[in-house]
Amino acid sequence: MNGAESLARTLTGAGVEVCFANPGTSEMHFVAALDRVEGLRCVLGLFEGVVTGAADGYARMADKPASTLLHLGPGLANGLANIHNARRANSPMVNIVGDHATYHKEYDAPLTSDVEGVARPFSHWVKTSTDSGSVAGDGAAAVAAALAPPGRVATLVLPADASWEDADGPAPRPPVEARAAVAPEAIAAAARTLRSGEPTVLFLSGPALREPGLTLAGRIAAATGARLVAQTHNARVERGAGRVAVEFLPYPVDEALAALSGTGHLLLVGAKAPVAFFAYPGKPSELSPKQCEVRLLATPGQDVVGALGALADELGAPQGAALQAPATPSPGGPLTVDAAAAAVGSLLPEDAIVVDEALTAASAFISRTRGAAPHDYLQITGGAIGIGPPLATGAAIACPDRKVVCLQADGSAMYTVQALWTQARESLDVTTVILDNRSYAILKGELANVGAADAGRKAHSMMELDRPALDWVALARGMGVEAGRAETMEEFHRQLNAGLRSQGPYLIDLVL
Repeated sequence: MNGAESLARTLTGAGVEVCFANPGTSEMHFVAALDRVEGLRCVLGLFEGVVTGAADGYARMADKPASTLLHLGPGLANGLANIHNARRANSPMVNIVGDHATYHKEYDAPLTSDVEGVARPFSHWVKTSTDSGSVAGDGAAAVAAALAPPGRVATLVLPADASWEDADGPAPRPPVEARAAVAPEAIAAAARTLRSGEPTVLFLSGPALREPGLTLAGRIAAATGARLVAQTHNARVERGAGRVAVEFLPYPVDEALAALSGTGHLLLVGAKAPVAFFAYPGKPSELSPKQCEVRLLATPGQDVVGALGALADELGAPQGAALQAPATPSPGGPLTVDAAAAAVGSLLPEDAIVVDEALTAASAFISRTRGAAPHDYLQITGGAIGIGPPLATGAAIACPDRKVVCLQADGSAMYTVQALWTQARESLDVTTVILDNRSYAILKGELANVGAADAGRKAHSMMELDRPALDWVALARGMGVEAGRAETMEEFHRQLNAGLRSQGPYLIDLVL
């Protein structure tokens, strides 16, 4: 057995079942080991950003890490944007990055780079295996590091000679630390705040936005009158009719400030204190009101649900909570973003997974899917665009019995359009709705927000995608995905029904 096979067997023994890969020469021994190791499914991505984004989507739905397989420093660099998103989502991820053989590094071959230096700003744990005998133990440590609360990115650099030289065998995974309990003093302080009668917001993220956490938060809100507000962007929210509803803090600074205006206390439950995505002239970076007291109930890595349960008990909160009513049927009329969002909300099948990289249209879809059939909602957590199609790909691998609906802005879809090919190759049940406004519409708004609205023709031409217009139907079909175009609400209803009935990937070019 060589080092590569010992690593593959260690990964499967530690519970890693999927490897999203874009390998090169240095990783060929790991690729060859896949035929000798049962239980490790390898999924090919045609760009490293697809690989890392899919690993993020898989982890969000499976609650355990996949591995990636990347080729040296440049391959890792190609995948970093979605590793950044995964890091912000607290997604467990194990990156295996091949490198030159140890004795070859001194010759400074063209692909030589500081792989650890590339990985470190985007990883919580980084290590290079020194020889084939250490590979298995390093791999086991990487999985344990990825599983540490609240979920972490671990990157293992694997020199080629550590792969091909002999090794002893797989290594057991070290123990994984548990989520720490929240101190009773923090529970008691939160209860006093909620009993004060002053306007209070439970600011939620992470496990607090899964159904058990939301149910407890709903009980607390019913008992105290507190508002439930989620971070603007979250890894996964369990929502829909029959579940406890939660507001989302708006992305635009002025709207966020208005949403929190008058709040006396902000209790952080698996969330960080709200800040603006960017700095804007004359606007604050911190979004909570100046007079607002910000208090921590539970960090993202602590036992968030346990803290909510203890707080509900401390308050004597009743079992009942206000639940979201079902959505009303989608109206007819002209094609607008709001009408399209209402159509998705009314037709979304039960237990669907919604991936939202709608950007300027996101608020409409969040609003209009609130009362849809129960579903999971995955968002762009780190702000690095190009996450939607890969995230949907990974979610579909994790949950093959569930429909995945990807709400995708057209400009950012081009960053990782290769994910459509992987969806076709793996026969994944993903329906992608391309919000085709033929522009980087979000940047048009930001141009005004940062005080540069006097920009001229050259600046505005950098935000238009119409010379030439992208042919999304042709792009999808060229990668093996069936597709159709919708320019009216009637056509969109017809296309959406076709996509939702499809058992494989389907793309809708929704022309806005």
